[in-house]
Amino acid sequence: MGTQAVVAAEGATGSAGRGARARLPLLDVLRGVAILGTLMSNVWIFAGPGAEWGILTGGAGPSAGTEWSSLGGAAETVFRGLANGKFLSMLTILFGVGLAIQFRSAAKHGQPWPGRYKWRALFLFAEGTVHFVLVFAWDVLMGYAVVALLVAWLLTRSARAQRVTWIVMGGLHLAVTTLLTAAVVLTSGGGSGGGTDAADAVTLYAEGGYADHIAFRLSHAAVLRMEPVLSFALLVFLFLLGVRLFRAGAFQDDAAGRRIRRRLAGWGLGIGLPLNVFTVLWGSGFFLLERYLSAPVLAIGYLGLIGMMMDRLRHPGPLTSALTSVGRMALTCYVLQNVLAMLACYGIGLGLASHWADSGPWWVMGLWAAICLVLVMGASLWLRRFEHGPLESVQKRLLRR
Repeated sequence: MGTQAVVAAEGATGSAGRGARARLPLLDVLRGVAILGTLMSNVWIFAGPGAEWGILTGGAGPSAGTEWSSLGGAAETVFRGLANGKFLSMLTILFGVGLAIQFRSAAKHGQPWPGRYKWRALFLFAEGTVHFVLVFAWDVLMGYAVVALLVAWLLTRSARAQRVTWIVMGGLHLAVTTLLTAAVVLTSGGGSGGGTDAADAVTLYAEGGYADHIAFRLSHAAVLRMEPVLSFALLVFLFLLGVRLFRAGAFQDDAAGRRIRRRLAGWGLGIGLPLNVFTVLWGSGFFLLERYLSAPVLAIGYLGLIGMMMDRLRHPGPLTSALTSVGRMALTCYVLQNVLAMLACYGIGLGLASHWADSGPWWVMGLWAAICLVLVMGASLWLRRFEHGPLESVQKRLLRR
């Protein structure tokens, strides 16, 4: 059933698959933008009081009542509003696109499905686990790995089953997000951060040792791993959206592909921008709606807009080449950017989060720019000598075995 279903499904979408392969440069650029954009959100977690735990108690958010009271506060609000959850949603969609490409490749070569892909997903889960324990509590790779296994199986089912699952997951996510937002608003967003004193977390990340960080993540794993559980339906929805966009030819370099990208930009920006402005201006009580509802819509607009900009380029420039390098080393750059932010902000490194706690938001935005520059230069130099990034090479070697 698995191989036959793969061949049947690919028979109806072969042209889209060939077109998408021709548009791999666009996919690499999109991945590069998504990786650097994800850091636009995560850098505030590293720089905020209490860091990874502080986001649960409001420590990683803008200072209440000061968002628009100064130029720095306004800049921070806009910076975070344009990034929060948007590029993560884009990255999730692109994971779905990558899964669809693997699916097409297996059918083309007559290979069983999911076949070797399940090992790729298991490697991603193992890598995400290490990343969570040693580097960053809000890792996304573990959740992606679990969803990838489910969606990989779904691709062997009928088109109707996939469409129904897509619609059900979208509706379920909308209902859960709305109910949770209503609960937060009705309780005035109160919470104790899971029973841990926020001051203890601030002290931990400012003065604690590396072993203390690891122990803290492990002892609070149930809470710190809650996001992929709460957003599971959204992840499945976005993975399947990526599959649908790939099969529709959204990444083809032809008139149909350009028309789809224009529609994505029009609908995504047209609906997502007003919705995002509303959720940002309304206050922290609508944080869930901003991150998990308006963000995916706006991410679709971002994807279409970047695609339209690429369509207008006659020759790739330095910026395009830089983003392509980051996109080709997406896994390595995702982990590396969090390692660099950890070493810059926490007490085990430079301790900038505590030293510059009262210096306003500009240094945080500067840190984001500096890390992006390191990633761009590092990826470009690495790929001049090697075909794949370090973690990508490890993955390929393990899968060959």
